[in-house]
This record gives sequence, C-alpha cells and structure tokens, in this order.
Amino acid sequence: MKKLFIVGAGGFGREVYAWAKDHPDCGQAWELAGFLDDDMSALDDYDYPVSVIDRVQDYQPRSNEVFVCAIGAPEVKKKVCQLLLKRSAEFISLVHPSVIIGENVAIGRGVVLCPRVTLTSDISVGDFVAINCHSSAGHDVLIGDWATISGHCDLTGNTRYGEGAFLATGVRIVPGKSVGGFAYVGAGSVVIRSVAAGQKVFGNPARIIG
Repeated sequence: MKKLFIVGAGGFGREVYAWAKDHPDCGQAWELAGFLDDDMSALDDYDYPVSVIDRVQDYQPRSNEVFVCAIGAPEVKKKVCQLLLKRSAEFISLVHPSVIIGENVAIGRGVVLCPRVTLTSDISVGDFVAINCHSSAGHDVLIGDWATISGHCDLTGNTRYGEGAFLATGVRIVPGKSVGGFAYVGAGSVVIRSVAAGQKVFGNPARIIG
C-alpha cells in the first residue's frame, strides 16, 4: 500500500484530508500519511492523527508515495507542484464518491473534485484543477490546467477557463463566456462579459477592479 501525502496544510488541505478519508482507495490503494507544508506549525491548533512531516522545499518523494495537491491559489499551486514533479513525485486525482460525472468527461492528472460536484457532459478538466463543494459544470465546458473553482460556482454550457483561472465562491458565468489565464473572479460575481487573462473582476455584473 502506498502512502498519500497532502500538499498544503491550510484550510483547503484540512478539507481534502476529510474527503480523502471518504475515498474507496483509502486503506486499499494508499493510506493517509501526512501533510507537506513550508509552515511546519500549520496544524498546531488542530487535532489530526497525522502531521506536517516536512517542508515542500526540503522533501524528496519516494517510489512508494503518492501526492494530492490542496493549494487553492493557482500561482502557488503551480510553483509547488512543479517543484515536486521535478523530483519525480506521483500526483493522483482525488474524486469524492459523491461527485456526479456524465458522458464524455475527461479529467486530468492531480485533479481534486470535492463533494457534490457535478460535471454533466462533454467536459474537459485539465491537470491540477480543483473544484470545491457543490459547484457544477455544464455541457462543453473547458477548464485549463491549474485552475481553481471554489464552492457553489455555476459554470454554464460552453464556457471556457484558462490556465490558472480562479473563481471565488458563488460565481456564475453566462453561457459561452470565458475567463482568461490567471484571471480572478471575486465571490458572488456574475460574469456576463468574457474576462481577459490576468484581469480581476467583481460584482453583478462583474467589473474590472484594481
């Protein structure tokens, strides 16, 4: 049995720990072994049976280990995971058993799909994408590598999300629109116009901020 390490011991990491315990592979294909985080004290105020075992920057992955990334910020996620990939880390996708997946849905490597996510049909989810609880994607949605979709987001049909796009909680996207690479959409926003790469938008309708 392999050892599973969660990369990131912040709030999302603690959530992913709970979802990993629910996974049918837990105790079968792998066992939860701990966290990697550059903040060795990240779990000091919490009661967990496993701990932060090392800093990411210092850790050398082993052949009997697998990893799942629980970092929400796309830029940080990409930097940290690429560091571990260069050291031959094996990342797995973690799909909670309550996730609903329809026809012709392609899911990349290192993906995290949290409880009650729904992916309907003809969808592409890139590598290292995270989709949090109760979010849904309609038909023909494309999600680029490293993107993060927070909880309760509605990705309607034929929408596009570039590499590293970030949607905060409760975002709604009008069908056919796109969110560019490493763009940021603030909580509760309704996107009625496409968002260019690197833009930050917020509001209903969403407008450029900053």
